[in-house]
Amino acid sequence: MSKDSLGPPHKLSRCWHHASCTACRTAASLLAVLLLLDGAMFSSSSPAPAPLEKVFQYIDLHQDESVQLPDGQSLPIPPVILAELGDDPTKATVCFYGHLDVQPADRADGWLTDPYMLTEVDGKLYGRGATDNKGPVLAWINAVSAFRALEQDLPVNIKFIIEGMEEAGSVALEELMEKEKDRFFSGVDYVVISDNLWISQRKPAVTYGTRGNSYFTVEVKCRDQDFHSGTFGGILHEPMADLVALLGSLVDSSGRILVPGIYDEVAPLTEEEINTYKAIDLDLEEYQNSSQVAKFLFDTKEEILMHLWRYPSLSIHGIEGAFDEPGAKTVIPGRVIGKFSIRLVPHMNVSEVEKQVTRHLEDVFSKRKSSNKMVVSMALGLHPWIANINSTQYIAAKRAIRTVFGTDPDMIRDGSTIPIAKMFQEIVHKRVVMIPLGAVDDGEHSQNEKINRWNYIEGTKVFAAFFFEMAQLHESPEPSSLM
Repeated sequence: MSKDSLGPPHKLSRCWHHASCTACRTAASLLAVLLLLDGAMFSSSSPAPAPLEKVFQYIDLHQDESVQLPDGQSLPIPPVILAELGDDPTKATVCFYGHLDVQPADRADGWLTDPYMLTEVDGKLYGRGATDNKGPVLAWINAVSAFRALEQDLPVNIKFIIEGMEEAGSVALEELMEKEKDRFFSGVDYVVISDNLWISQRKPAVTYGTRGNSYFTVEVKCRDQDFHSGTFGGILHEPMADLVALLGSLVDSSGRILVPGIYDEVAPLTEEEINTYKAIDLDLEEYQNSSQVAKFLFDTKEEILMHLWRYPSLSIHGIEGAFDEPGAKTVIPGRVIGKFSIRLVPHMNVSEVEKQVTRHLEDVFSKRKSSNKMVVSMALGLHPWIANINSTQYIAAKRAIRTVFGTDPDMIRDGSTIPIAKMFQEIVHKRVVMIPLGAVDDGEHSQNEKINRWNYIEGTKVFAAFFFEMAQLHESPEPSSLM
């Protein structure tokens, strides 16, 4: 096992669901055991694998060991772990990406259990990071471990890239990928990411696209100090009034973005794509009720899914510099900063969106004839990602899910942004597949985050079946495009 520690070890808190904790230790220990095995066990000369059913039986029989409720220990971990098993040139090489760090959580936020102590209640495993992303990381490791325990040859070569800084923006990960693209990643054929959710509580899914994100700030400034509204109210161009007008010019009440040209490069809708949305298993009433929303902007399943996945959206996130505490304060802010973002879709371009937004806000501001100063900045620009659902790794994922669950998966996109997929595609030129394990109600980043034991164990079987399917399909012709 090789490690790349870019900067000092990333030490977080005390437990399984904080990055430096018992599950992380478990993951690292499993990796170490796997990597120190006798090489003959995974050599190409080993006997043919036993039926997949034996692997599934082993996973079922050892599911309690896979859960292993933690004891709250704390250990430092490096930002990135690179590991590999097997180097048979006749086999496909599959690389799994995952992360062990998590979003902050506190019992006082509304958790029913200690967020940093994995707790099982009625078949649900509660804890911060259970579904995002420690559960799927351990499911992958446990799938590999099952082959070791049964002394079966792995159908594919395995590589891991596991980081501890994803929730902080994957610090230094791009630098590492550039450094290792002709070394560690040179032999990789396919990359698997399991860092998102199904759109259903019971039906599995495979994800083939994510939206990008352009995050903007717009500052309006009169002076650095605030004003007394009794002394200055009525004789100033107030920065807050300017900012409210600017933010109000971005999107209408139906959710349509009002920035000129913003929809020009959006990929056209095809009949094949429409049929994909029709086939997805989504109970709109249940989805709305579980979201605790009185009414969505759209009335049909297809419209909801398209506006979540294949059309851009604009969200206003907050205003910095304004009075936002309880009580009354008659102040005129001298300087305010509005924050908003646009979720991007194919084939929108980040730099073009930045120009369109800047031009629009400058035009709106100029018409107000304000004496204040306005500055627009794009703080973040991440491109959308989409894959070819007919490529080898997607065929293998669909077959694996059919084997385990007895049904074809929903083919879905994710409305959020997962930059690592685009990185793998553009920096190391590898094909990516997203195989989520968590259910739609897992609550990633929210209170009472969980993963169902059923999803976790059956997901482990999906990964094991995926190894077999990749082995069988590896020699088949594949579309030339990485998309």
